[in-house]
Parts: sequence; C-alpha cells; structure tokens
Amino acid sequence: MHALSTGADTIVSILTRRASEQPSAPFLLFDDLDGGVQRRSYEAMATRAALTAGVLASHGIGRGDKVHVHLWNCPEFFDLWFGAAWLGAVIVPTNPLLTANELAYVVGHAATKLSVTQPDLLSPLSSAVGDRPVLVTGEPADGAGSFDDELARASAIGPRHPVPADVAAVLYTSGTTSRPKGVLVTHANYLHVGEVVAQHLRVSPGDRMLITLPLFHANAQYYSTMPGLVTGSSVIVMARFSASRWATVAAQHHATLASLFAAPIRMLLAQPRSEDDARNELRAVLFSQNVTEVQLEEFEVRFGCPLLQLYGMTETIAPPTLNPLYGERRNMTIGRPTLGARLRVVGEDGADVNDGEVGELLVGGEPSATLMAGYLGDDEATRAAVVEGWLHTGDNVCVDGAGYFHFVDRAKDMIKRAGENVAASEIESAINAHPSVFESAAIGVPDAMRDEAIKAYVVLANKTGVTEDELIEWCASRLAAFKVPGNIEFVDGLPRTSVGKIQKEELRQGRASGWGEG
Repeated sequence: MHALSTGADTIVSILTRRASEQPSAPFLLFDDLDGGVQRRSYEAMATRAALTAGVLASHGIGRGDKVHVHLWNCPEFFDLWFGAAWLGAVIVPTNPLLTANELAYVVGHAATKLSVTQPDLLSPLSSAVGDRPVLVTGEPADGAGSFDDELARASAIGPRHPVPADVAAVLYTSGTTSRPKGVLVTHANYLHVGEVVAQHLRVSPGDRMLITLPLFHANAQYYSTMPGLVTGSSVIVMARFSASRWATVAAQHHATLASLFAAPIRMLLAQPRSEDDARNELRAVLFSQNVTEVQLEEFEVRFGCPLLQLYGMTETIAPPTLNPLYGERRNMTIGRPTLGARLRVVGEDGADVNDGEVGELLVGGEPSATLMAGYLGDDEATRAAVVEGWLHTGDNVCVDGAGYFHFVDRAKDMIKRAGENVAASEIESAINAHPSVFESAAIGVPDAMRDEAIKAYVVLANKTGVTEDELIEWCASRLAAFKVPGNIEFVDGLPRTSVGKIQKEELRQGRASGWGEG
C-alpha cells in the first residue's frame, strides 16, 4: 500500500508531494465521449492548480473566499477545485440543471465572489449572479471573461498553505420541503474519506477509478477522486453518464474501480448485451440505493465484477457502512461498519435498540475531521444534526445478527396509515419483484380516515405487462393488508436528482418524469 496522508496534510500538500515524488504518474484522464481524450500527470495537475490560483487571485479571491463552480464534468473542474484549495479558498459547485432562481439562492447564501461556467450554461447563470464576475471555459461569451485566456496569461503562484481544518468546499444538499443546506467540507474531511475508501478497496497506485457521476456531487469527489489522490492512483472521468458507452470506456481506459447508483445500474442492464461487457479490468464497483437480487446477479455476471453496496451522506463524509471487498457480500444490505466507524441505532427515546429492531442511524465522529464541519450559516441546523459528537442521519436502519446494516427508509419517508408506520421501501420491494416492473416509488397521500393512504408510481419494463388491479393483487399476496397500495399510477419515469435519487417531493406534488441518458 502506498503511503497515505498524515494528520497535518491538506489537499494541497498531498498534490504537491505527488507532483514531486511521481511527477509523470497519471492523475486524470478525461473522455469527452466525442473522440477527445485529455490526460494529466500529477505534475501537470499541480501546475494547473498553481496557474488557476493565479487567475483566482487576480479576481481578488483569497483565503476563505468562495468560488462558484457551475460546470458539467470537465478537466477545468479539477483546476478550480485544487486551484481554490491552493489559495485556502472554497469551491461551491452546483448542478448545471439548476434554474436561475435556484442558482440565485445558492450564490446569495454562500456569498460567492466569482462564478466559473461554460458557454451553454451562461444564460441562466447570468441572471442569477447579478453583478458578480463570471468566467467561462472554452470559447469566450458575451458578458463573461474567458477562463482559458486568463489561464494562458496567468503566472503560477506558490501555495498559501491551508490547514486541515480549513473549509475546502460547500456542497449543497438536495432540498425536499425546504431550501438546500450548504455542507461545510474541510481539507481534513476530504483526506479522511479518501483514506477510508482507499483502505477498504485496497487501492494502490496502479488503480484507475472510473467516474461517470457528476463531479459537483459528493460521491464523485469523496469516493472516487480522493482515494486516487491519497494513494497516488488515477481517475478516468466521463463527460457524462452514458449507459451505451460505460462498458466500452471502462475497458478502453483500463478502469479497475467504479462507482454507480441504482438508476444507472438499471440503465446499464437495459442495454443490449454484448460479448465485450465483461472484457474489462474492473475489480469492484461501489453502488448505493437498492437494486433487486436479480439485478445484482445479472450485473456481476454480465460485467464480470463484484458490486459493493455502501451507505453515506454528504454530512457523514466517509461511508459509515460498506459491503466487504473480501468475505461475504450481502448487497441487499448497506454493509458492515467501515474501518474506525462508530455507529448507533436508536429508538425515538434516544436509547439503543436491539439487533433486528428499527431505529435511526447515528454516526459518531469529530466535526471538521471525520464529520462535516457544519451547515453554512445555520448554527441551529448544525446543532440539531450533530449532538455530542453524534450525527443524526434521519435514516432508519436495523442490524442483523451478522452485523450487516439494513436500510429501512428515511425517517420522513415512513407512511403513517391508521396508526401503523409503513416503510415505503418495503412496498417498493414487493412491487419491484413483479417481472413486468422496472422500478417504483411509494408515497403517502392525505386520507381523512386513515391519516395517509398509499399510492405507488410504477415504471413498467414494457408497456403491457400488468394492470393496476393485477399489481395491487400481487402486493396483497406479499404484504399485510395495511401496507397494500390503494392506488397505482403508471408513469414513463420518476423525477430524480442528478445522481439518480428519486425526488418524492415531486411525486407528492403530482409530478413524474424520466432521468438519464442511454
């Protein structure tokens, strides 16, 4: 195992050490999926970071200042991430799909001083940022400076030596009934998650992590980029997730590790089979959000590599649970505690529950080091989330006799029906087991008699497979009567976040839509 970081390290000290000790070793390979491939060594990445720091400094960015990064997956994301860190500054990455109103909230709440985007994203951004300066990558655009031109003219500056407790990013979590919260992520946080995942997966300098999920999201930063940085290995970044190209890109660029969500896994399985599917060097693929046992087996056989289900939140930093790389994998669970994880499962009274009983998962740790530093500008929410060193996840789990954690549901995703608590995930599991069903989502809807009635939105694997009455009867043969949906609506797709999480608040408002690319 390559030497990992020390307690005094930062993103900057690790990057500069790699550039000094292994200058020509690959760090980044970017595939634009249109025939273009860019490669960067560790030395080149450190040089780009120093030059980007010069660009940012010329715009008055210094220690603690926030830089808004509004980009699709591209090499410039790393320039800005590491260039800001070089100055002790902070990136605020946002989803390119956000509306002008949503962007205005984030840049206002975070008090960003500069935005960097792409020409095709400039229009909604311009109306959101007001008079804040904007740079664009690629071709210059009206009303914005050119990041590329400024980088070409910039002088590299020396690192300003941030410390581990300095905030390196503010990652905004998806809002449901309220505005998103800005999670404060420190240099120490980033290196901690990198080390936890690297040790669990036995990452070595020869590994290559395939990143297809969006870089603005914690998954790509935490579980994919950071294990590479702390071990001196490399990352392969796709411009976007493409189900039809994923296996080809993995094989072509010799990926050894990857990370996915359940929705992309299902999209991959929906592609036509090819003899080339298993002709890859993948030795493990991380994933989260449940898929069925049939889908698990089909993926592992078809692509010739094991899946490892994990659980994690932006706030937990490292994944608290993960299925083992070696030993028994139980991928219908979220795994066992990762190295050093301190976990509790508590009831509504705050007392620990017994194995097999459902309770809220608490994750123990040190804020700013192994847990998030807090929520930006919201001390009340921070105090409610982290109590005496325990992060309250809001997720209900139970633990089996072998120590594997089973995800039950979000605490707020429980359906209250006639005095009974019903886990939406249990209903969805029953529905998804039907051979004609691709996926489903169950929600509670107001009911004058029973508090809530149960409604399920269902996406069929084919357009004719099953009727509403047949599917309700299917559920009745597998679930207690009070858990059976009273209404099923067939839809073409479910509303999702950029990383595939189903947005149930959209369903509660009667909106359903598709997600992803073939």
